[in-house]
Amino acid sequence: MRNIISKILHFFNLESELENQDSVYEEIKKGIIFKGTNLWILIFAIIVASVGLNMNSTAVIIGAMLISPLMGPITGIGYSIATYDLDLFRKSVKNFSFAILASLIASTAYFALSPISTAHSELLARTSPTIYDVLIALFGGLAGVVAISSKQKGNVIPGVAIATALMPPLCTAGYGLATGQFVYFFGAFYLFTINTIFIAIASVWVSQLLKFPIRSIVGEGKKKKINRAITLVIVIVLLPSIFFGYKLVKQEEFLQRANQYVSNVSLFEENYLLKYDIDAKSNKITLVYGGSRLSENQKNELVKKSTDFNIENATILIEQGLALNDIDDKNIELFKLKEQIINLNTALNKKNMELDSILIQQKFGQTLLSEIKTIFPQIQGCLYSESLNFNDTFTSPQITPVVILSVKSRIQDADKTKLNNWLRQRLKNNSVKIYYE
Repeated sequence: MRNIISKILHFFNLESELENQDSVYEEIKKGIIFKGTNLWILIFAIIVASVGLNMNSTAVIIGAMLISPLMGPITGIGYSIATYDLDLFRKSVKNFSFAILASLIASTAYFALSPISTAHSELLARTSPTIYDVLIALFGGLAGVVAISSKQKGNVIPGVAIATALMPPLCTAGYGLATGQFVYFFGAFYLFTINTIFIAIASVWVSQLLKFPIRSIVGEGKKKKINRAITLVIVIVLLPSIFFGYKLVKQEEFLQRANQYVSNVSLFEENYLLKYDIDAKSNKITLVYGGSRLSENQKNELVKKSTDFNIENATILIEQGLALNDIDDKNIELFKLKEQIINLNTALNKKNMELDSILIQQKFGQTLLSEIKTIFPQIQGCLYSESLNFNDTFTSPQITPVVILSVKSRIQDADKTKLNNWLRQRLKNNSVKIYYE
C-alpha cells in the first residue's frame, strides 16, 4: 500500500522540474516593473480590452487578456509576502497601483469618447462576481505560479491570463465611471479585487510550499500579524462572493423550475401560451395566453399549479393576448368598416364622373368653336352646356344642350339658319337651344 501511495505521490512531485530559485526571483522582479516593453504592452492591452468590451467581441477580449502584463506585480506581491521581501512588496504594490490607475483613466477616457455606450453581454458578465470567480482566480493563480516556478511553462501562462481575466473587469469599471453607472463600477472592481487577492494568495501558498528562501529575518510576532492580515483580507473579500454565489444558485434553481412550470402550462384548456418572460432576479413569471377568454378562476388555477414545481412564492402575472371571441367581434367591426369604405369609394367615383362630365362639357365648347370658325370666321366665341328642361308636357325633365355664340360682326339670317342646322346635326339633337350675342 505504501508503495502505491509513494508512486502516486511521485507523479505530483515538482522538485525535478523546478526552475532555479534565483532565476524565479529575477523573473518575478522583472515582471513587476512597468516601464519600456511592459508599459507599452499595458497601454495596448487597455485599449484592446476596452474596444473588445465596447464591440462585444469575445475574441478581442481574449487577446487583451493574453497580452496583459498585470499578472506580474500580483505574483510579486504574493511571492514577497511568502518570502518576507518587503522591498519587493513595496515595488509590486507601487507598480500595481500605477497599472490600476492607468487602466482606469485610459478605459474611462475611451468609453467617454466612444459613441457606443450600450452595455453588451461581455460588459455585464463582469459586474456580478460570485464564489465561482474566487475559485477561478485561486486555481488559476496556483497554476500560474507553479508554471513560473517550473522549467516547463508551455501554454500555462497564457491560459492563466485568459482564465483569471484581470484586464476586462478593470476596463468595465472604467465604463461604469464614464457612463455614471456606479453599480457596474463597483461590481467590476469587486471582481478585479477577487482576482487580484486570490491570485496573490495562490502565489503565497505556492511560494511557501516550494520553500522559496526567506529574503529578510522576521520575528514570530510579525509573522502572526501578516498571517492575520491575510486571513482578514480573505474573509472580507470572500463573504460577499459567497452571498452572491448563493443568490446565483437560487436564481438558477428558480429558472429551472420556472421553465418546467411554463412547459406544463403552455396548453391550458382552450388556451395556448403566446409568450412568456421569466425574471429570476425578482422571482417573477409573466404568461400571455391566446384562445378563449380566461376567467378569474382559470387564472387562479394556473397560479396554483406553481406549487407543483416549488415556486409558489413567485409572482405570476397572467395576461390575455388574444381571445377568439375578441377575434369574432373584431371581424364584424372590420367587415362593417370595409362596407363603409366601399360605399364611400362608390360615391366618390360617382362624383368624380359627374365632375369629369362637367369639365368635358365645358371643353366641348372650345371644340365646337374651332369647327365653326372654319365655316363662319365671324364667330369668335362659343359657350356650351347641358341643362335640365322642365315642361308641363314632359313626364320628366329633359337634358337640353345650350349653345351661345359670340359674333364679332353681324351675321345674315341665311347664315344663321345654315349654322343652326349644322349644330343640330353636329350635336344630333333637334331641341338644342342656340343663342347669338
